[in-house]
Amino acid sequence: MIEDRLNELGIVLPIPPNPAGSYIPVVLTGNLAFVSGQIPIKDGNLKFTGKVPDEQSIETAQDAAKLCIINALAHLNAYLGTLDNITKIVRISGFVNSNPSFIEHPKIINAASDLLFEIFGDAGKHSRIAVGVSSLPLNSTVEIDMIVEVSS
Repeated sequence: MIEDRLNELGIVLPIPPNPAGSYIPVVLTGNLAFVSGQIPIKDGNLKFTGKVPDEQSIETAQDAAKLCIINALAHLNAYLGTLDNITKIVRISGFVNSNPSFIEHPKIINAASDLLFEIFGDAGKHSRIAVGVSSLPLNSTVEIDMIVEVSS
């Protein structure tokens, strides 16, 4: 069970954060669940803001990426009732708020990918993008969205 694996990793899913705009957090169509972009919110507050590497290090941005994944999983858990219905992580899209000369976006989004591998094993292997952007909502350091396959 995924809940057991989360416990082993010391991960507690939070109450999913409220959307920061005019959208819904999860849309299910067929056997695919699309999770809207998640920013690193913890306990109702944006925990990581600013550009990499000027205001955030690669290491803190990696923590931000992991928190984005945890928030996405919290939304999926609330929507699906259990993460055990996830059969495959299909894709994640990772956006890093960075200065124009920064080129190590994959190092940051690797933290999110690695966390999904740790939680879901082979089902956590996914396609992805990792890009730098000039800004993100609320000056967030990272934003990640997901597409997952679910059992019917």
